Amino acid sequence: MSLLKSASSFVFGDRQHEYRFTADDFERISTLIYQRAGICLPQRKAEMVYNRLSRRLRVLGLHSFSDYLTLLSDDSPEWKPFIGALTTHLTAFFREEYHFPILAGHAGDKAGNSRVRLWSCAASTGEEPYSMAIAMAERFGTLYPPVDILATDVDTGVLETARQGVYPIERVQSLSERMLRRYFLRGGRDKTGFVKVHPELQQMITFEQLNLLDPVWTMTKPFDSIFCRNVMIYFDRPTQKRVLQHCLRYLAPDGLFFAGHSENLNHLADLFDPCGKTVYRPHCARPAYPAETALDAVCYA
Repeated sequence: MSLLKSASSFVFGDRQHEYRFTADDFERISTLIYQRAGICLPQRKAEMVYNRLSRRLRVLGLHSFSDYLTLLSDDSPEWKPFIGALTTHLTAFFREEYHFPILAGHAGDKAGNSRVRLWSCAASTGEEPYSMAIAMAERFGTLYPPVDILATDVDTGVLETARQGVYPIERVQSLSERMLRRYFLRGGRDKTGFVKVHPELQQMITFEQLNLLDPVWTMTKPFDSIFCRNVMIYFDRPTQKRVLQHCLRYLAPDGLFFAGHSENLNHLADLFDPCGKTVYRPHCARPAYPAETALDAVCYA
């Protein structure tokens, strides 16, 4: 076995592993990522942690995890790659596509004299906020809808990818040819095999770094809808409640909150009322856009 266990410790002990990795190393890493990003790492994630952080040891020319952990002082620049390495960035265009007609319908109902405000809490490499932007362009029939989207993530590395809006063409193969022509530019010469998001979509979105565990957030106005999908699964329940209470302060009283397909907020009935498939509204809020209604104007085929 590559993972050797005793009553008090474990190490990676075969020749396939370059570095010694002890239970104490894993415990220190688990504590640090929980404190910094709220992510809970069970012991079964030990090999994942080893694989991801050993890359940083190679880049930095270090010889042990102990040396690496010594780098993580309060003001260390290594915190960003540390958090980025241990954060999962699985995403796709129109992932959990049943949410987007609901978002579009609610935004259409809200549009009037003021602009619609949307927030993607875990934007990763940008597919989610760009999907939101496309849904808004489809709903309003223009590349200039009255919509502002904030896209945040704890990892500045993935945010830079999101800002650039350039993707391998296989990442958009699930979209129709009509959508590809309207919302993406195909690369030429050295960019063959890539597409770039249309600049008008990019202008709808502001990308900013934000750690959801930060006690103070800089936003000043409420959002009509918040996408916080596939984030809570990495938090324990006390952290979930703390983050979601904070989110609620920035959600309009009749706003919609979108969670991930494997996330259930029923244990937070004092905060949210369900109104669709992993769609919620603030508890005791007045009725929001009915979740079962789909708009013919929004088509992702």
